[in-house]
Amino acid sequence: MSIIHPIRTAAMTAALVLGLSILALALGLFLAGFSKLHAAEVKLSAGLGQSVIPTEGGKVYLRLSLKALAHEVSENRSPLNVGLVLDRSGSMRGKRIEAAKEAARMALSRLSRDDTVALVAYNHNVDVLQSARRLESHQSFTAAIDRLKADGRTALFAGVTEGGRQVERYLSDRQINRVILMSDGLANVGPSSPAELAKLGQKLGGKGISVTTIGLGLGYNEDLMQRLALASDGNHAFAETPDDLIKIFNSEFGDALSIAAQDIEIIVEVRAGFRPVRVLGRDAKIDGTRIKVKLNQLTALNERYLIVELDASRSTAVAEVDVATVETDYLDLQAGERRKITARISASISDDKKRQLSSRDNEVMSEITTQIATERSEKAVDLRDKGDLAGARQLLQKNAKILSESRANFAAGEAPASPKALKELEKLERDSNIAADNLDANKWAKTRKEMRYQQHKAKQRQSY
Repeated sequence: MSIIHPIRTAAMTAALVLGLSILALALGLFLAGFSKLHAAEVKLSAGLGQSVIPTEGGKVYLRLSLKALAHEVSENRSPLNVGLVLDRSGSMRGKRIEAAKEAARMALSRLSRDDTVALVAYNHNVDVLQSARRLESHQSFTAAIDRLKADGRTALFAGVTEGGRQVERYLSDRQINRVILMSDGLANVGPSSPAELAKLGQKLGGKGISVTTIGLGLGYNEDLMQRLALASDGNHAFAETPDDLIKIFNSEFGDALSIAAQDIEIIVEVRAGFRPVRVLGRDAKIDGTRIKVKLNQLTALNERYLIVELDASRSTAVAEVDVATVETDYLDLQAGERRKITARISASISDDKKRQLSSRDNEVMSEITTQIATERSEKAVDLRDKGDLAGARQLLQKNAKILSESRANFAAGEAPASPKALKELEKLERDSNIAADNLDANKWAKTRKEMRYQQHKAKQRQSY
């Protein structure tokens, strides 16, 4: 028997195995690339405002940053499950109801057949114009919008409750679940206090449903609207005129369609020598040395920040000391899997003033300054509400001065803060000066709404 045939067979077998191996490798690389493209990777950054701490101790600020990598979530978004809740009470007559209808039509145009939509309208009664269902056709929804008429009083609580109920019918952690409320008036039928609406927002937020509130004109209760949104980790916006509605709805749906991760839990374990005091601008549970914070969602359009105030005890100088560890657990919407990321924060302790100053992180300090400035703005509103115009004006002017000085400091040195961070401080300074000049009775309604809007944006790191 010739040896040629076995050799030829062996060679063919080897070539086939090699070919299949190359094919498997290529397929693996392709699938790995595909998986990465559609993975909502979240980056966790953690840093101290000052990484060299004085030996006498004192306040220490820790900043956590969560950011979704936008290019990895843009091509394959998760479905949206939304309840549109529109105020159609008597104050909405004329241009307002027409603008609301046009904004609702525009919102529908941004959605696809895979999205679930409900349309709810309310005055003193609540009407489900279209119950929650897949948006296979726009026709019935737009017909319902076209028929909207404005009259009656304002059962806001009941309207939001029904919007949440409709979203719950198709509730899924693989979807973006949201109620979007548009109102121009005060809630005057049923529960109507900011505390009652905040409790409703907390209930919906606990189910994974965020509530966006859009206030139109100067007649709505901004405390009610802002607290409802904040309690559910949602957005809030002030539309001064009907023409502003379209732009805001467009921004809101851009935000909703770019959610990369949700059901986010952050746990900070503070180490010996440091004591957690509070979390700025956000509700948090502090149990001994553990801090627990929940976020409903993270979009690809903005970063979410968490500022933690710690108290450092007196200590001897040391080269390195652990300050805290951070663990973040979240649902990757694209992959449908939960993921964890961790970070460790350390510092040095020294009585060297130059080392302390040079260790300042200007970018981190810019965000810390933003949150502290927002707290002063809120205190100024409280003073003005009590009739203390002089005190409110003085605090706002002080705020503007501190922001101006901080901006100059953070722009200096070898590692200045980013232009974006410095620009935000400049805007906050300008807003404080404008508010200080517009506290009189005939201007206060508009000023107060603008201040609440800006305060909410700063706390939530809202993208619009």
